[in-house]
Order: sequence, then C-alpha cells, then structure tokens
Amino acid sequence: LHTLAAEDVLHVPQRPRVDPYDGHVFITVRMLQLLDGRLDSEQVSLFLLPRVVISFQERPGDVWDPIRQRIRLPQGKLRERDSSFLAYALLDAVVDHCYPLLERYGEVLEDLEDDAMDASTPEILRTIQGVRRELMTIRKALWPTRELLDVLIRGDAYALPAMTVTYLRDVHAHTVQLLDAVESHRELCGTLAELYMSVVSNRMNEVMKILTIIATVFIPITFIAGVYGMNFKYLPELDYRWGYGAFWAVCAAITAALLVFFRRKGWI
Repeated sequence: LHTLAAEDVLHVPQRPRVDPYDGHVFITVRMLQLLDGRLDSEQVSLFLLPRVVISFQERPGDVWDPIRQRIRLPQGKLRERDSSFLAYALLDAVVDHCYPLLERYGEVLEDLEDDAMDASTPEILRTIQGVRRELMTIRKALWPTRELLDVLIRGDAYALPAMTVTYLRDVHAHTVQLLDAVESHRELCGTLAELYMSVVSNRMNEVMKILTIIATVFIPITFIAGVYGMNFKYLPELDYRWGYGAFWAVCAAITAALLVFFRRKGWI
C-alpha cells in the first residue's frame, strides 16, 4: 500500500475521493450514522486491489452487516464476482444508509412545521438551525462521493469491469437523488425559519395594536384629568355638584365612541 494513502488513513478527516496508485486504488468516503440521536460522520478508507478489498474505519460499528451476511452465502454474487464488485457493495451500503437518515430529518421537519405555526418557544428556531447544520454535513459527505463515483465510472482511476460500472451508475443515481433530497430539506429549513419569524412578528404586531388602542383611549381621558388637575383657584366646574359624575360620564362616552370608531374601521 502506498505511503501517502496510508497517511490519509491515519490523518482524518479526509475529503471523499479516489486516488489511483501502482497496483491498487485508494478510496475514502464518509459513513454517516445516528449515534445517541446525533449525526456522526466517520471516515472509511478502502484499498481496492485485483483480488482483495481492505477497509479501514475510525472505530468499531458500521453499516456493512448486510454485506457480511451476503458474503457468507455460498451462492451470493459477492462470492462470484471480483473485488471491484465488493467495493461497489460497500459504497452502495454507505450511500443507501443515508435514505433512512433523510427520512428521519423529514419527519423532524414536519413536526417543526407544526411547532413553527405555534411559535411557542424560541427553542424551535435553534432546533431548525441544528437540523440545517446536520443537513449541510450530509451534503458535504455526499457531494464529493458523487464526484468519486464519476471518476470510477469513467475509468480514470482504474479500469473496472463493465458489470461493476453498471452497478456503480446505480449508486451514482442514488447519490444524486439524496443530494436533491438534502437540498429540498435545507430549503424547507429556511422556509420554516421565515415562517417562525413571521408568526412571532404577527404576534408582536397584535400586542402593539392592543397597546396602541389602549393608549389612544386614554389620551383624551388624560387630557381632561390634566385640565381639571391644574392648580388654578377658579375653575368653573370645580364647584359643580355633579362634576365628579360628569367627569366619569364623559370618560365613558369618549371610550365608547372610540371603541365604536375602531370597530367600524376594522381595527379591533
């Protein structure tokens, strides 16, 4: 194995890519999994030799258990094909594992859409941003994976059998489909954030409207109270027997008139 490739195995993270060397091909991809409810991105390195595939991972645990079961089948295709077909199967498992991940994010976004309409807590916006960051992590893993699949299909790095190339085209199609889903989910995140801010803004406008109406009602009342609260010795109405009751009657009439006016204007 080439020294540069061995260094890339040990120095993580590396960008997903394919590098041809004398006698073998080095492939590195990102394997995405949910660990304890959080997205985990792990580097997986493959060495493709004429009769051998060597894989390196950062830690135990992967998405390749179905591949191991297929290898144990005596009549399975993985037992009958060459090493390039096994490399295809490993890449296919890594890519296809993103489907349930995106389904899970789709369900989360559906729930967030309902929560955004309620706008009951600012944590919603923080959750939306967290989902968007994780979707960006998936995109950063899938985009270069699509490029390395292009290289393998064209045969720039290594002349693969026609059968393997046919299957790799299917993996490439899955990668493109997943990238489209990621972009769709990211756009939905932006839409949900705008929806949340719009709902919060509308609620704030409603509060401001109510406060403005209350302040408007009290403006004439405050004016009347201010006039008769002045420290002048002679105010004609101060000695009026029913002055106090008249004051409240005028205040009530002004309030009622303003409320009727606001109602007719459609402001309340």
